[in-house]
Amino acid sequence: MDGLPGKMTHSLQFRLSASLSLLIVVVGLVSGVLSFVLAFQDAIELQDDQLREVAALIFRQNLSQALVASNQGVADIDPEARIIVELLQKSAPPGAKGPLAGLPADLPDGMQTAIEQGVDWRVYVRTLASGTRIAVAQQTVVRDEIAMGSAMRGIIPFLALIPILVFTLVVLIQKMLKPLKKLAVELDQRGEDDLRQIPDTPMPSEIRPFAVAINRLLGRVAQSVAVQRRFVADAAHELRSPLTALSLQAEQLEATELPPPARERLAALRGGIMRARNLLEQLLSFARVQEVAMTAPQPVALLPVFTEVLEELMPLAETKALDLGVSDVPGSRVLAARPELKTLFKNLVENAIQHSPVNGRIDILVRRDQARTVVRIDDEGPGIAPEYHERVFDPFYRVPGNQALGSGLGLSIVKTIINRIGAEITLAYADPETKSGLRVEVSFPA
Repeated sequence: MDGLPGKMTHSLQFRLSASLSLLIVVVGLVSGVLSFVLAFQDAIELQDDQLREVAALIFRQNLSQALVASNQGVADIDPEARIIVELLQKSAPPGAKGPLAGLPADLPDGMQTAIEQGVDWRVYVRTLASGTRIAVAQQTVVRDEIAMGSAMRGIIPFLALIPILVFTLVVLIQKMLKPLKKLAVELDQRGEDDLRQIPDTPMPSEIRPFAVAINRLLGRVAQSVAVQRRFVADAAHELRSPLTALSLQAEQLEATELPPPARERLAALRGGIMRARNLLEQLLSFARVQEVAMTAPQPVALLPVFTEVLEELMPLAETKALDLGVSDVPGSRVLAARPELKTLFKNLVENAIQHSPVNGRIDILVRRDQARTVVRIDDEGPGIAPEYHERVFDPFYRVPGNQALGSGLGLSIVKTIINRIGAEITLAYADPETKSGLRVEVSFPA
């Protein structure tokens, strides 16, 4: 089973984000390095131009006489820039001091680098009109420090822009892939019987072919399922006539004089015919509820539905002398299609009647639970063990040891309707202490 690294490796969003982020980082770093180098060189050239401008100023203002008069050079003319101006003389005066006092007098004119007293200097030498030669210099360390600061200020925007671009890229990719995730969530939340086409909403052109292919697949699956359901419905319908004929013939045969063994066999035959007819009715009902609902959901009052269901099932309940009671909340309504709601409760109540003992009791209770309406049906039958709560909703599944008549389709029909109307169903023991009786709770949304 893949862990987080495997999921990240197989994630298109992660791979896009990682690849483009790496590209942004590489391009940003290369651009930053180039910007740094160019800014550093520009700063060096600017400082060389400053040395030239100082020398030109001395030339234009004829400051050489002042330099000769002092004979000591002019140190730190600009303390902030640390620019040194020094006369180049073949023989330095006694006691001459200064950082450039030892510069050779035969330095050629122009920009150059010199080492004096173990310190690197950037020196610009120029010969004035009077023949005096001057050196305008600045320490290389100071120049590099200034150039470094200027270059760093130039690449700070690049360094700050990289994380902003990466973050923006990740957000944009998430936003662009959001329609795909939304579509996946919508499909994942559908029930197994929901084969509706994906709505033709605006979506990226790269996703549209997948949506079209999924719609075609859903169409083929829906067609195949419809053929199967139609076959079941047609087969059940076609079997109605011969079973009805068999039932009539059995009734006519019962009216004749028969020996006791033959009457026992006739009773067994009529019971088998009745079970087959019930199975056919359940198959038809199961095929109908699996079709797409044609009636739009609307608020339906529960009490009239219960009344109609009990009127149809009362003859079956009277054969066991069962006591059926309904406790309804005045004005209780649920949002559903009335035919489906009637089928839902008819199957639940009929299931309770079949599994209840003679002289038993069945209670139907309606209550409001926060924003939901809950219908509870309790019987006094054997109940269903918790390990079978999921299996009993499968078609034709019967709990081991269950001797009651039935086809195993009733709860499957109930589950199909529950999923369609967005309700929830839970099973439990009606009497947890003795672990007997079945309690069915159907919770309807507001």
